Amino acid sequence: MNAEAVNPASPGPVTPASAGAVPSAGARRKSRPRIDLRRLGRAALLGSASRGRLPDAIGHVVEAHRAHHPDADLDPLRRAYVLAESSHRGQMRKSGEPYITHPLAVTLILAELGAETTTLTASLLHDTVEDTDVTLDQVGEQFGAEVRYLVDGVTKLEKVDYGAAAEPETFRKMLLATGNDVRVMSIKLADRLHNMRTLGVMRREKQERIAKVTRDVLIPLAERLGVQALKSELEDLVFAVMHPEEYEHTRELIDQNAARADDPLAEVAEDVRKVLREADINAEVLIRPRHFVSLHRVSRKRDPLRGADFGRLLVLVQEDADCYAVLGELHTCMTPVVSEFKDFIAVPKFNLYQSLHTAVARPSDGQVVEVLIRTHQMHKVAEAGVVALGNPYAAPAEEQTAGDGERVDPTRPGWLSRLIDWQRGAPDPDTFWSTLREDLAQDREITVFRPDGGTLGLPEGATCVDAAYAQYGEDAHACMGARVNGRLATMSTVLRDGDGVQLLMGQDPASEPSSDWLEHAHTPAARIAIQRRLAARPAPADTEAPAADTGDRTHPGGPADEAPAHAPRPAARESADVLVDPPGATVRLAGCCTPVPPDPITGFAVRGGVVTVHRAECGAVDRMKGAGRPEVGVRWGDGTECRVTLLAESFGRPHLLADLTEAMALEGAEIVSATVEPPDRQRVRHTYTVLLPDAARLPALMRAMRDVAGVYDVSRSQPQPTGA
Repeated sequence: MNAEAVNPASPGPVTPASAGAVPSAGARRKSRPRIDLRRLGRAALLGSASRGRLPDAIGHVVEAHRAHHPDADLDPLRRAYVLAESSHRGQMRKSGEPYITHPLAVTLILAELGAETTTLTASLLHDTVEDTDVTLDQVGEQFGAEVRYLVDGVTKLEKVDYGAAAEPETFRKMLLATGNDVRVMSIKLADRLHNMRTLGVMRREKQERIAKVTRDVLIPLAERLGVQALKSELEDLVFAVMHPEEYEHTRELIDQNAARADDPLAEVAEDVRKVLREADINAEVLIRPRHFVSLHRVSRKRDPLRGADFGRLLVLVQEDADCYAVLGELHTCMTPVVSEFKDFIAVPKFNLYQSLHTAVARPSDGQVVEVLIRTHQMHKVAEAGVVALGNPYAAPAEEQTAGDGERVDPTRPGWLSRLIDWQRGAPDPDTFWSTLREDLAQDREITVFRPDGGTLGLPEGATCVDAAYAQYGEDAHACMGARVNGRLATMSTVLRDGDGVQLLMGQDPASEPSSDWLEHAHTPAARIAIQRRLAARPAPADTEAPAADTGDRTHPGGPADEAPAHAPRPAARESADVLVDPPGATVRLAGCCTPVPPDPITGFAVRGGVVTVHRAECGAVDRMKGAGRPEVGVRWGDGTECRVTLLAESFGRPHLLADLTEAMALEGAEIVSATVEPPDRQRVRHTYTVLLPDAARLPALMRAMRDVAGVYDVSRSQPQPTGA
């Protein structure tokens, strides 16, 4: 029973109304003033419950619901309230209020966020099965299977023990109770918010215990589900309990700023309005004060605080294109702080958040004002997250069907259902809990780009290991390496926002991850998949030597059957495809850069009347010019035969050399010479000089070599600074 939540005697953070937070698009209607959720949660009056009309007590819920869903059927709400009020009649909260005020307040919170009717109906009934004689079957008979499912899920959550010793099992039960329907968690978050608002007269130790679980579990979940309105207030309420002195200090800072004669935010807001009016852009410019925790974080970085630090400007427009038009005007007419620009519209956050972030400097004193630019719909989703997305069983909206990775709507099935998969795959609850706590602690993410143009959303600090499992799931066991921004990188490489990542995949379905990967995995998907695979690995025989600890992929056996070798070298054949002036001289293609048509080339006379031909950008060209050697005019003839040196880089595996030379032969390449260097950290470097009957076949040859399993790069021999 939630009746242990009591009188709000402790100082609480300002509500969205008093904090000046911006209401959703529906809530901004002039005909409906902003509702004080906390006041109504404490003082909801019990009205008539006669059949056929709405009880007075849920009038505020209905008003908030109609603002988002004008055509909603209100009959389920009326019937749910009648059942809840009659079932809870006689039950009191510790504050002395009738217990029905609690489900009413929880439902009002969700209605303000834009939840659909089914969620509100289940919210009104969320404590009936646990705390009254109403059964789950009765709920199903009167309100249908969907409401029954939601009430059942919330009831299971209420039975979870939040004690510190039970945390891993607690979270596992929460996930199982939630299932694939985030509406269960939405009701739980609203329930916790109202209980946190009324935490005041509990024993101090109990307040701290509830606040700690709220901080460690529910606030990160609210962040992951995008419900920023709930997350911000929960953060402030936890802050007041866990750090009362710092909370009071922050309150004093806010009071002192409110007493200032000037307000730089208001002045810059008016300047922005003027700029946008002159540009004929229809926009709403609002001041968005920082909540307590946000301001406290800023104060730890900047002391003393300046007026512009106490809030940000929010610019709301109608269309996506208008967001960029606003950005252009601000950066043209005002002084932008370029380092503060972020585009979360083109690349949304994992929790659906979209907005443009920028900052401009105030001309008079240089104060920096942060500006958020978004559409009204983006703002609704930013505030309410998955609550605003409605029924997860309904057909998805067209704009939510595309995308990949974390970009999809998390109700279908998204992050929460992936958690369920992770907890099922974890070896034990403690492993899952410790892994997930690390993920929940991440409040920043990066976006990396795949070669096909897609993106991966990863937590800050993620590595190539995390990228592999985010893209390929358990198939990432076969990952053999990665290239980051075009360069070979180890799997332990920490990725940065905007990096391009190409994962090099092997073909062996029985591949196993390196045990070192576990140290470099930061995401639950990667850690749990690796742990499960390693746990299933057979114990090595006593006589086996342990694999090398390289931090990258290892292959049993390695290239042992391909000892470093020098292939037999056939007699070199000189190209007859270069014309020299004067004619008749012997032509030799330089081995340092191995030019082929249509490379730009130049020639130099050497001993014995031989003319060596170099690629024009070869480092040897400058050396020979510096030595005073005259250039000889050379050009490609009509023939297309060419000789070229190729460098192949690969991971070691059995039969690699045989597969590679076979692929080259199938492309018509005649191998003139081949060198395979000793493996270095399981990487092998091959050098091949080949003769092709047609220079046009070179691109196809290089592609065929790259397609061989284990080969991660093939390139032309680069011009060297020495040798002629």
